[in-house]
Amino acid sequence: MSTHLDGFSPNMTVVALVLVFYFSHYLFASLSAHTATMLPVILAVGKGLSGVPMEHLSMLLVLSIGIMGVLTPYATGPGVIIYGCGYVKSKDYWRLGGIMGVFYISMLLLVGWPIMSLWY
Repeated sequence: MSTHLDGFSPNMTVVALVLVFYFSHYLFASLSAHTATMLPVILAVGKGLSGVPMEHLSMLLVLSIGIMGVLTPYATGPGVIIYGCGYVKSKDYWRLGGIMGVFYISMLLLVGWPIMSLWY
C-alpha cells in the first residue's frame, strides 16, 4: 500500500489512509476486531511514507473509531440491540448508516482536522 501512496502529498496520504481505515469497517463484525486488525497496519503504512504527520494520522484514526459505529448494525453492542428490536428497519439502518457515516467522516476531516492542527 505504501508503494501506491508514494506520489501523494502528505495530507492526501493522511486522507486516503483514514478513509481506507474508516470504510474498511464494513468488512469487520466489530469495532474491536477492526481496530486490532487494521490500526497497526494503517499506522505502519503511514510511518513508512516520508512527510506523513503521524500525530495527525494517529489522532484521526482513533477519532474515526468512535464515529464508525453508525455504519453497520453489527458495529457496536447498542447497534445490535436497536437493530434486533426492530426500532429501525434493516434497509433504513444501512441507508442511514451510509449517509451519517459519510457526513461524520467528512466533518472529522474538514472541520476536526484543521482544529486539531492548531494544537499539534
